[in-house]
Parts: sequence; structure tokens; C-alpha cells
Amino acid sequence: MTRSLDRLTLLATFVRIAERGSISAAARDLGLSQPSASRQLADLENRLGAQLVRRTTHDLSLTPTGLGLLADARELLDGWQAVEDRHGGATEAVGGRLKVVAPIALGQGHLVDIALQFRQRHPAVSLDWALDDQPIRFVDVGCDCWIKIGPVPDDTLIVRPLGRVERLLVGTPAVAAELNEATEVGALEKLPCAALQPFEGARIQLTDRSGRTASLSPPITFSTTSIAALHRAVLADAGFAVFPRWFVEADLASGRLVDLMPDWRAETLTINVAYAPSRFQPRRLTLFLDALGAGVPAIAGIDPV
Repeated sequence: MTRSLDRLTLLATFVRIAERGSISAAARDLGLSQPSASRQLADLENRLGAQLVRRTTHDLSLTPTGLGLLADARELLDGWQAVEDRHGGATEAVGGRLKVVAPIALGQGHLVDIALQFRQRHPAVSLDWALDDQPIRFVDVGCDCWIKIGPVPDDTLIVRPLGRVERLLVGTPAVAAELNEATEVGALEKLPCAALQPFEGARIQLTDRSGRTASLSPPITFSTTSIAALHRAVLADAGFAVFPRWFVEADLASGRLVDLMPDWRAETLTINVAYAPSRFQPRRLTLFLDALGAGVPAIAGIDPV
């Protein structure tokens, strides 16, 4: 192994240790023994003349120098991957580790289907599929891309919109019966409402097919950050709720849930994918972004941007 390649190996080991927060966990990922991973970390620290990691009995954290190195190391490794992609002998092969952070509900179903289809086309790619609805610190997580519903609160990232989520007002047939055939959206203000945070609060903004707008302030009797919990609550007649069509499509088809106001829709939400700017974008990432761009608008209830 040449000296330059050896340096890349040390950087790759350091990045994996930083991402896993554990030398032993990183060693398992890389197929190394724990002492071997520790020696590689020590070798890198000796070459740089700086401590990169603080170790205690139960914890591992990066020093300020280690934090600064982490971003540079990732860019160098991505650069080398881009060189391999462009000039390697197997020009059609795409491989390497692809770490994606996706929203929980969409990431458990439709998005993971897109990802698995992508991997079937590129079996040498290793997928690390993390689910999280909360904002992340991209540089700390060390992902290749972050799929988020709604705005991405990080202006250092490149953000690509993938589609717009249709959202409608639904309830059980029993809740629909309480409307007494009312067609005016204001009638919903007399019914209890189950709300998904942070998208719904005290007021729900609506638009009809002709472009008219309305604002509802129904009594919120159940509030949650989990769309799965919201779904169970609505099926238990806890009230009506705003749902993305992709989540309730089967319930609408079976009649378990009803579109209470077919002419009205809640504000759409944009599904975005974010990634770090880089001169060297690994081919596995660019191909995965293309797969998302084609696959997400094909999901029922998600419109192209």
C-alpha cells in the first residue's frame, strides 16, 4: 500500500470512529480488530502532531482539532471516491457506503422502497438508512444526504425539492356523520381535532379548488409528534386531522377514513433532499439523488415540484 493510500485509510478509520462515537463499533464496521483501529487513530494523531479524540471509560468525543479535521477528511475521501468513479477500470460499477437520513414515516415505507430499488441496481453500494424527524447537524451526523419534509434549517447545504405533499382533512365515517352533510369548511370548527406537530397548531390554513382561502381554529383535543399515533387516534374517533394523502390512501379506498372536505386542502409541504456542496460528488450520491428525483413524485399524493 502506498503512503498516500495509507493516509486515506487512516482518515477513513478516523471518520468512522467519529461517526460511530466508538472505536470498537468503528472497528466492527471496517472489519478490523479494536487494537488495530486504535493504532490507526494513534498513527494519524502522530502524523498530524495533534490530539483528535478524547477518550474516557464510557465516552469518546472529538477535540476542536478533530472536529476541524472531520469535514476536511470527508471531502478528501469523497474526492478520492470521485477519482475512482471517473478513472477506475470498472467504470460502470458504483459502490461504497451511502448514509441517508430520512423522515420516519415516509422513510419506513415509500422512501426505503426507492432506496432498496436503487441498491438492487447497484449492489456494491452499502446503505446506512437512518430515520429521524428532528433537525440534524449535518456535519456531526456524517450523512451523504438528508431527506426532510418542510424547510431545511441549514443554509450551508444544497437543497433540492423533490415533490409537494397533498394534505387533506380526514375523519372516520362517524366523524363525517357529525357534519350533518355540511359542505362549508367552517363546520369543522365545531368538531374536535387531532393535530400533528409541528405542522398543525391552533390554526389550519386551507385553500379550495378555486383558490379561496380559509383558516380553521378547531378545538385541539389530541396533539402528537408521531403520525402513527395520530392515525390511531383518528381511527378511534378522537376527531378529524390533517393527513398527507400518501399516508391515508389505503384508508380512503377501504372507507375506514373519509375525505371530509373534498374541495379543500391544507397547505402543501415540500419534500426536500439536502447535501453538502463539494467539487467531488461521489457517483453513488448523484445516482441516488436522481433515483429520488424520479421516485418521490411517483408516490400517490405527492406532486412534482
